[in-house]
Amino acid sequence: MAPHTPKDEGPQPPPPITPGGTYSIQTVSVGCKLYIRRPGPDGKEEERLAEILSIRDKPTNPYASRQQGGIKQEEPQKPEDRLEFFVHWDQFNKRLDEWVAGSRLVLSRDLEWPRPKATPATKKVVSKKTPAKNQRQQSLLKRAATANALAVGKAAKAEPGTPGPSTPASARASASPAPSIGKKRKTLHEEEDEEEEDLDADAEGEMDVDAEGEVLDLDATESPQPPPPLSAFSKEQEIEKLRTSGSMTQSISEIARVKNLNRLQIGKHEVDAWYFSPYPKEYAHLPVLYICEFCLSYFGSQFMLSRHRKRCNLLHPPGNEIYRHEDISFFELDGKRQLTYCRNLSLLSKCFLDHKTLYYDVTPFLYYVMCQRDSSGCHMVGYFSKEKESADNYNVACILTLPQHQRHGYGKLLIEFSYELSKREGKLGSPEKPLSDLGLLGYRAYWAETIIDLLMNTTEDISIDDIAQKTSITHADVMNTCTTLQLFKHYKGQHVISIPEAVQERYKKAKEKRKRRIHPDCLIWKPPVFSRDQLRFGW
Repeated sequence: MAPHTPKDEGPQPPPPITPGGTYSIQTVSVGCKLYIRRPGPDGKEEERLAEILSIRDKPTNPYASRQQGGIKQEEPQKPEDRLEFFVHWDQFNKRLDEWVAGSRLVLSRDLEWPRPKATPATKKVVSKKTPAKNQRQQSLLKRAATANALAVGKAAKAEPGTPGPSTPASARASASPAPSIGKKRKTLHEEEDEEEEDLDADAEGEMDVDAEGEVLDLDATESPQPPPPLSAFSKEQEIEKLRTSGSMTQSISEIARVKNLNRLQIGKHEVDAWYFSPYPKEYAHLPVLYICEFCLSYFGSQFMLSRHRKRCNLLHPPGNEIYRHEDISFFELDGKRQLTYCRNLSLLSKCFLDHKTLYYDVTPFLYYVMCQRDSSGCHMVGYFSKEKESADNYNVACILTLPQHQRHGYGKLLIEFSYELSKREGKLGSPEKPLSDLGLLGYRAYWAETIIDLLMNTTEDISIDDIAQKTSITHADVMNTCTTLQLFKHYKGQHVISIPEAVQERYKKAKEKRKRRIHPDCLIWKPPVFSRDQLRFGW
């Protein structure tokens, strides 16, 4: 059911604006929009409108004293550089959001304030009056809210990796898993904590069903029986706690808007992080986060990584190699057996996937990691995850090619390999939605190239069902691709498939450019079969 949205009550008033030169850098707050200097496309500096998402004091690197020579960070030369602002550039992709120094703010231009929010008294509570016999059904919602409020109220006792009340109810059934915060933060009662989190998630998933679509306003100041812990609890405190403590939960709209990592060093490559990823607090906002390219463990300094590499004996992902051709290998990993690696992999992939929904448990998924082999080992290029049992026959839950390996054809290779597995299973497959922007482009290109290749190499009449059975692409994806390419023509009272000349030319150029392909003969794999006990996750 779609969420309730209030009807438009006419045009909204313009946001308050403060003229330039009449405010200072201390006046700027979260939610404001103003012009900020940034490098332009021609190499010159430009002024572009940006929204302030977060403000912080300039962080210090706690690992700087451990570097060679004990180099310490220098104090900023300008007083305004003591503050840093995380900004979202207007009409730019979210992956370009960044921290900027205070000296880059253009205080001589107008400052746009956010529109005032509606007060709790003006909020409408969408609910139904229920008789006394249905109060038991509502108690589950109140009990979960009270338990979550108690957990936040006792933040000093709570573990940093425990999901908070902002975790969406659908996160447990998400397509993309999330890792733990790392094995350094494990406790002796980790399994008991996971069971409690699973039970809490089950309770959240049942709330909408039991309440029969009722929506309760938990933020309202007046409630029939407010529990005492709610008086000391605020949404702002919860968001700040989750953002700074490295919690594994993620609020897509608020918490994850602020990127907490700057750069990542993976092997010989150093790349910029694109999005928020819930690494522990002590690893956030470092100049560089160092990641072991074989076990994906993370460290705050080069010295810590070099010390780890002396005792890390992994030279490839800790799974079974199921494919090898030339310098490309695929490894199959079970999220239940290779738990730590899969959690670290999900942490890393969240840096580059905005729509990835995180959850603590990775056991319901299989991971297929593509590596490039050389004399020093198997270096990860990309991966995709897949549910062990998918009710909707999804053959991919989450897919990623690392930024340093993009635009080399590896994305299509991952997609082709996922469909090769579907052919071995004898099923039609489709990726789980929503796809990221780059993922959608990759799948559209693969579908178009595969379907046109089949049509041009087939002399007999072929139907939509024949295309689906031969390519393992679902009927819906085949129909959408053919419609987008305008392959359907009306001829003698019926629809036929005809390939325009322009599409044929594009296909020939793409085929000449594409060098890497999946060779089915090199795949040594049988579809895994899981018993009922093996699919009981969280026990």
